[in-house]
Amino acid sequence: MTWTVDQQLALTATQAVAAIQSGQLKATDYVATLLARAAALSSLNALTTLDLDGALAAARRIDGLSGAAKAQLPLAGLPVVVKDNINTAGLQTSAGTPALEGFAPTTNAPSVQRLIDAGAIVLGKANMHELAFGITSTNLATHAGPVRNPYDPSLIPGGSSGGTAVAIAARIVPAGLGTDTGGSTRIPAALTGTAGLRPSVGNGGAERRYHDPNAVVPISHTRDTVGPMARTVADLALLDGVITAAGPLPALTLRGLRIGLPVPLWDGLERQVEDVARAALTTLEAAGVVFVPVAMSELEHLNSMVSGPIAIHEAGDDVLAWLIANHAPVRTVADIAARIASPDVRAIYDDVLADVTGAHYPAALNYWRPRLQQYIAATFADERLDALLFPTTRLAAVPIDDVNGSSVVSIDGAPSIDTMEAFLRNTDPASTSGIPGLSLPAGMTASGLPVGLELDGPLGGDRRLLAIGVAFEQLLGAVPAPPL
Repeated sequence: MTWTVDQQLALTATQAVAAIQSGQLKATDYVATLLARAAALSSLNALTTLDLDGALAAARRIDGLSGAAKAQLPLAGLPVVVKDNINTAGLQTSAGTPALEGFAPTTNAPSVQRLIDAGAIVLGKANMHELAFGITSTNLATHAGPVRNPYDPSLIPGGSSGGTAVAIAARIVPAGLGTDTGGSTRIPAALTGTAGLRPSVGNGGAERRYHDPNAVVPISHTRDTVGPMARTVADLALLDGVITAAGPLPALTLRGLRIGLPVPLWDGLERQVEDVARAALTTLEAAGVVFVPVAMSELEHLNSMVSGPIAIHEAGDDVLAWLIANHAPVRTVADIAARIASPDVRAIYDDVLADVTGAHYPAALNYWRPRLQQYIAATFADERLDALLFPTTRLAAVPIDDVNGSSVVSIDGAPSIDTMEAFLRNTDPASTSGIPGLSLPAGMTASGLPVGLELDGPLGGDRRLLAIGVAFEQLLGAVPAPPL
């Protein structure tokens, strides 16, 4: 079979692997097509590093395998991108910040290595919000530049894993890895019409599904995790299964599924986002899904007592630990902070260096976080819920602020609020409490911008959550490709 360029670009991760395993598509042809696509769309700033020679060499190795050997590789020949704060051996891991530009670790993060061992090919590193401390991916470092939304390059793609999301949405790759501290896989997924998973973290022990110690330029060991991103939830399940060695998704019946609608996370939405989200509810309800409004009146207060104090306090010690463990060219957090390019990130690092939340940290970690976790767990149990559902973000993509990186936004003419606060409101509780969260496309606004729906599940229920997401995406359908 001869594959046209358009046919190759349209392949999902699952389809691409099947085509390569069956011998219908050569990995070298596929990688060459995607490398050309990356070069043609370089103005989107999705990537910070493109590994042409390495990717083609890896593709040739896949093509040289027998059919039986390829069949043993669940990701045979699958090109992926890796967010620029996740360690990759021999490839830059700069976290989008000038002090780490050009630094290449000597080993891969475990999550990356599991993908490679399964046959995946790292095409390059993905741009991001500098040091992952933001949700716009407007990186003002000269070597990176702002990531641009493929549906409208004047708009943000979300962040901090914006480069991974844009590479996937723009058909540069079918899948990749991001990281998530407060919403950084799910927010860009929502704004680019793709899918993103934040896996369970819990309290960091056996409950943590992805283990990448000192292999990601961090914000918070309590909250950080690597997460897969793709164009479909089915592809997320494929990557998640490889990284965690999980079995097939559990069987699922939609009729009678009980899904909670948290009232606070449905309030104050942009009208065009709410219209799309409500239409999706109608479609799902017609298939037998039961929606249960849940008050969750304490959710925002409990989350606010945990979120900032943990992230700001842990960042200093955790970044230092990464620098030391990886023999980085800079030795202190102050050295990194002195060269930060983006004003919004510089302001946050002023707080990190001053440890402005240090006095609140013990209570946030040991009192308020357990209360938040218990509150969410009780909601699932008392209401007999399979998942919570709400719009991933309160609003669709907004214009790039290439002066500050992030400033303020207004939702339908309401008083302006901080951009990060506006976009984090709905994603942050899952991050803070450590439960799994999944964003999938819900549809498009009348103005042609993607809208995401988030599903949160009980701790450890990741595979069932993915099964629900797969069933929902089959009903809601894919969003149109960006007009590139």
